[in-house]
This record gives sequence, C-alpha cells and structure tokens, in this order.
Amino acid sequence: MSNITGTVPSNTFVQKWVKDVTAMCQPDEVVWCDGSEAERERLTRVAVQCGDLITLNQEKLPGCYLHRSALNDVARTENLTFVCTEQKEDAGPNNNWMAPAESYDRLSKIFSGSMRGRTLYVIPFLMGPLGSPFSKVGIQVTDSVYVVLNMRIMTRMGKTALDHLGGSDDFTRCLHSKADLDMDRRFICHYPQDNTIWSVGSGYGGNALLAKKCLALRIASKLGQKEGWLAEHMLIVGVESPDGEINYVCGAFPSACGKTNLAMLVPPASMKGWKIHTIGDDISWLHVGPDGRLWAINPEAGFFGVAPGTGSKTNSNAMAMVNRDTIFTNVALRSDGTVWWEGHDDPVPAGAQDWRGKPWDAKSGHPAAHPNSRFTVSVKQCPTYSPEWEKPEGVPISAILFGARRQKLVPLVYQSFNWQHGTFLGATLASETTAAATGAVGVVRRDPMAMLPFCGYNMGDYWGHWLSLAKRATNPPKIFRVNWFQRNEQGKFLWPGFGENLRVLRWVIERSKGGGQAEETAIGYVPKPSSLNGGELNISKADLNRLVAVDREGWKNNLKGQGEYFDKFGDHLPAGIREEHQALADRLKA
Repeated sequence: MSNITGTVPSNTFVQKWVKDVTAMCQPDEVVWCDGSEAERERLTRVAVQCGDLITLNQEKLPGCYLHRSALNDVARTENLTFVCTEQKEDAGPNNNWMAPAESYDRLSKIFSGSMRGRTLYVIPFLMGPLGSPFSKVGIQVTDSVYVVLNMRIMTRMGKTALDHLGGSDDFTRCLHSKADLDMDRRFICHYPQDNTIWSVGSGYGGNALLAKKCLALRIASKLGQKEGWLAEHMLIVGVESPDGEINYVCGAFPSACGKTNLAMLVPPASMKGWKIHTIGDDISWLHVGPDGRLWAINPEAGFFGVAPGTGSKTNSNAMAMVNRDTIFTNVALRSDGTVWWEGHDDPVPAGAQDWRGKPWDAKSGHPAAHPNSRFTVSVKQCPTYSPEWEKPEGVPISAILFGARRQKLVPLVYQSFNWQHGTFLGATLASETTAAATGAVGVVRRDPMAMLPFCGYNMGDYWGHWLSLAKRATNPPKIFRVNWFQRNEQGKFLWPGFGENLRVLRWVIERSKGGGQAEETAIGYVPKPSSLNGGELNISKADLNRLVAVDREGWKNNLKGQGEYFDKFGDHLPAGIREEHQALADRLKA
C-alpha cells in the first residue's frame, strides 16, 4: 500500500483512475500536487537532492536550474509515437499505428511495477483560461519530479484544474513513467477514443510533458474534429500599428523555423510606433465565434523554447525572460554557475561543461549545448506578454501564416485566393528538417500545417475538417505562406529576417483588411516589392525582386511530388484538395 500525501479530490472518476494506475505501477508514495508556491519550493529541493536539477548561480540567475537528460533521450521520438485507434485507417498514413488492445497489453507489462521505490505524482492541470468553455482538463500521473516542475510552468496546475473539472469525468488521462529509459521499451501512445495518453521510457519534454504535444495537439486535434474546432501547432501574436489598432495573427511553423522569434518580435528602429503583443508561441485552439470569425486561445501557460540560436540579436525578449525562474535542459554549464549555448550573447566560454556534464572546449568538434536544448519559462515573464492570454473567449484572428525553411522556390510571402486554396497551401507545406526530432538534419520533408508529427488522426480527414469550417466561419482569416530562409548562390540569406519580418506582417494585415499592393500569380497574390520596403531596409532591389519572384518551372516540377504525397491518403483525400492541386497545374500551364 502506497503512502498518500496531499489532498485527494472529491471527483470519484479521478480517484478511481489514479487508484487503478497506482495498483499497476506500485509506487512507494503517492503525492497529489496542488500547484502552490510551497509545493514548488519543496519539490525543487527534492529534484536537487536526487540529481534531477542542478542549482545555478542564484545571484545571476535567481530561481533557475539545469536538467541533464539521459544521452538517449534528447528529442521527440516520432518512430516510437503511436495513435491507437480500432481501425488503422483512422490513424492514417501520417501516424504510426498499433491496435489499442495490443498497445495496452504491451505497455501494461512495462508499467507494471515501474514505480517501485519511487514517488508517483498526480498533476491536475488545465489547458486554457479558467472559466473558458474551450479549456480542457488533464490529470497526469508521473514518476519524474522534473516533469512536475515543468508542468507547473507549462500549464495552470493544481486546484484551478480540479475546480474547472468539478464532478465530471471529462478529462484526459495521462500516464507517464520513465521506467528504465530503455529505447527498446519506449512508447508514446495516444488513444483518442479513450481520451487517454500512455508514455513510458522517456523523460524528454515532448515525450513526457503530456500536456504539450500529446494532449494539446494529438488528442485535441481529434477532439476538435468531433466538437467543431481546430487544435493547431501555431503561435498567436498581436500586431499593433502606430494608430493603436491591434490585429491578431496565427502562424504554423515546424520546429526551429523562427516561431518563437516571430511570437516575440522586436520591431526594427525604422518602424516606429509598432508594438507586439505575445499570446503564445506554439499552440493555438481555434473556434468559430458568433461573428463568423475564428477566435484563438493559447492553452499553455509557458514556453518550452529551443535555446541554441537564441540571443539578443535573434530574440532579445526571450533572453530577458530566461534570467529568472527558468528550467534549462541540456545546455552548457559555465564555471560561474551560469548557462551558455551556441548563439548566446556571451563569447565561447572557457572551462565549461557540455550538456552531458563533460569538460568542453570549442576545439572539441561537438556543440556545448545539445542542438535541441530547451528553456521552460512562464508566458508571463515575456516582456511582450499580453493579458489577452487570460481572455476566456480568446482573440479574433485576422490572418493565418504557414511558414517553413526553404532555400529556394517558395517566395518570402504570398496570399491564398480563398479558404480552400489556403487549406491547400497548408496541406502542401514542406520544410528542411531541424534537430527537434531525431533523424537527419537539412532534408526537405512534407509537414502539412506543421502538424505531421502531431495530428492525432488521418490527415486526409483533418484537411476535410479544415475545409468544412468554411460553412460556419463566414468571415475567416486570410491565409498566407511565408519563407524567411531563401538563400543566394553563395549561401547567404536574401531576407534579413527577425525584426524586419514585421514588414511582412504589415503587408499581411493590410491584405487581410482588403488593402495592400499585390500581383496575382499562378501560386497566389505576391506583394509588390515596394510594399515591403518602406525605407531603411538594407537590401538590394534585385534581391527584393527575387524574394517575391515565382519560379514557374520550379513549381511545375513540384507538382508531381505533391500529387504522389496526396495519393497516400486514398479515399480520405478531400475533393477540395484535389481540385486545388489541379487548379495550380492549370494556372502554371496557362
């Protein structure tokens, strides 16, 4: 019999579920988390004592700690991530599939007794604002104190969640154990029909913080299909013009394509009077409002950002917010008890330890921080944090961006002709891979809506769900493709990016209101180069023209790969997507 500490909630459905998983995992102790400050202090001490956290220099980085994960556990393991539906085709070719009965059986054997000698933590958490009809409750059980402390930052955790749930059984059941961290016994399994997630054998954020990609995208995307809303891998940012008008934009980008930078953009000196309001950098839940617009909430309460490449030049707001109360994962440790990573403001340190805890110097040939090292920090610490994050109804969305990392072919920005064509732009998104997932880096892979690793059901049905929203969303956002990453023959970026991306956002907002200069092309509306400049942009006229040029032959060559990809979805491919593919081919021929 396990010792129990903390207040057991009166909800009998929660009680029973926790009792059942406790019997299977057999921990020595069960701790019911309440999300209080006293609990955070106590669990931080526990984490430091057991080696899960290293205390950093508390004068320079108050409230900050470093975590080092196991060497085989540093990124999402997509090959070990499954959607377990009764019918394989419901999971679709975009997901790994396992039959629910087989999956529960295999994982039960690994979970059985996995927490002997350990503490089982029960984390009630709320995704979304308190009192919002769009918010969802999860209960995560875990044997990782690191997970508890991260979930406390990433979600609204504790009594808040239980108050929202009341006596209902409508909560996502999230079971997690590090078990023995064996890659051969690592599984991240999703059961949409049971509103359940089981994750075993990993302590890495994307696999272990089950509120994050597992609930907020894989489970929520299926809930959204059933309930008539969208769960998307999107930032939400408010762009305020000098006259005080704020327009909200969502943007879907695969990992390490500048999503966090765009969410916290710093306006360039040449664009005086413009301001940015950050609602979120990763997840957006979109609902059709009574006014026919799409309204978005950020269900998360924190950022789980990629550290390498983050510096004052790329994202000064991120650098400001991680100076206190932040958990760093797999970054380098300097001799003065502070942290460092590639792209940090400070010069390469001497006498540092790398992310594995080994002595490091710049000549070693390997990075000091893991390329997928992270920081976990509260959304409220962002200097551009917007209190609209708390609004139960969310914020109205004027435009949706689909962005990816492409060295050529895709222009800096272009606009879709309509909602169906915009859905097609999202469905054909492809990007060069980064270190956020295991595998080769720099390979172009299809990543529709930046959701390929996160869509919890057949992607053909998901596109169909997108298309169906047009019936209810009478005033939907305008949809755009963006690409900050075009290069010239010397490998140099053509577009300065970062704060200058506000010029693109300005054009996007003008277009969403029916203005802005554009030319109609075979792929969509591209901006006139002059509408992006507006003075003080250090870029040649030739490069600006090249950034918005449409390579017709390149696009023709691209059609075949698109068609072959769509063929994978068979009868699940919506007619509207097939129509747009054919229409693009016809326009390119004309």
